[in-house]
Amino acid sequence: MENQQSDELYGRMNDPTAAASIQGLCQEEMEFFLVIRNERIEDVRYYTEGCGNTRACGRAVARLAKGRSVADALSISVGEIVRSGECEPEAGRHCAILAVTTFYRAIADYLLTP
Repeated sequence: MENQQSDELYGRMNDPTAAASIQGLCQEEMEFFLVIRNERIEDVRYYTEGCGNTRACGRAVARLAKGRSVADALSISVGEIVRSGECEPEAGRHCAILAVTTFYRAIADYLLTP
């Protein structure tokens, strides 16, 4: 698993276009920060102090989302994250749900903000 300090997508962001934070059933928290211009995700960051699977799932979602259109990024799924091999298929399933759900909530923040 990649070290947090060497992960350019890890960390909080000042002045994002949209952001979201969710606490999972496992009590771990996931945060996503997005910079969106012309309906494209130009920059994305995730932040968690959770377990290795939570970090890996956040990283996978951020990596897949960066550079995509908002509409296309909505196709990122829990199954895709689990199948990516970046988290443990069974133990990481709830972490993938947390990461994708938080990412979707950040997109909703963007779409619902006037």
